[in-house]
Amino acid sequence: MKELNFKQELTAAFGQPISENPTQVMIEAAYDHHNLDWRYLTIEVGPDDLEAAVKGAKVMGFQGFNCTIPHKVKVLDYLDGLGQSASLMGAVNCVVRRDGQWIGENTDGKGFVSSLRELTDPARKKIVIFGAGGAARAISVEVALAGASHINIVNRSIPRGEELTTLLQDNLPCYADFTHWDGTYAIPEDTDVVINATSIGLFPDVDARLDFDLNTLSSHMVVADVIPNPPATHLVRDAREKGCQVIDGLGMLVNQGVIGIKHWTGMDPDPTVMRAALEEVFGQSA
Repeated sequence: MKELNFKQELTAAFGQPISENPTQVMIEAAYDHHNLDWRYLTIEVGPDDLEAAVKGAKVMGFQGFNCTIPHKVKVLDYLDGLGQSASLMGAVNCVVRRDGQWIGENTDGKGFVSSLRELTDPARKKIVIFGAGGAARAISVEVALAGASHINIVNRSIPRGEELTTLLQDNLPCYADFTHWDGTYAIPEDTDVVINATSIGLFPDVDARLDFDLNTLSSHMVVADVIPNPPATHLVRDAREKGCQVIDGLGMLVNQGVIGIKHWTGMDPDPTVMRAALEEVFGQSA
């Protein structure tokens, strides 16, 4: 007789807001597909409670958790160690239990680069990135490591934008510069890849638009939006109308989730199962 075991292994997402985050859908679809008795919980955690949440997850035996807005940088204060990429980026989106310690990793950038490579090789490309927060840090570092020749960080906060630009210039083999986003931005004509790494357009603020000159989008550009909900943001729809190749937020979400599950379980999950689960929820075939 098979031994009865009613204990499930726990993983989670911590963020605020969190109710619009669809990660649970794809992670639990993977757990179910691979017959893992694991759960993924979506938990609202505000900035003042982050330290307690991290400690509580360790006490309750969680195997790991994701951090989303606004915790990707602040969570570093409460971890026992960092993986190489997370240490370089100064941002964590995936925390893994290793020998009883919380180790911070960053799967966002690697997940994004996997999606980008389905359309174009980032090597020798000129890239514009809107934003300078946790997602922008992860993506900019990984596309630089993948060989991008020029990265332009476009951000409203001057200190954060300059900090990220300096990080790239001092640590990675690419040219990086900063543009203060204090008005309507014009995308340079020789840009190869345009990336929205901000939360502009995230549910429920679905009507929000990036403040840039839409006429400067060209059909030779690849346009990517990290927003997973809704997948068809204004940026995604506008770029398609311009004839651009487009990466929606589900691609990065799935690919970083694949890496996260590997960190937690040691197993390589099936990404097609994860993508299909998300597409069913959003009623689309992307």
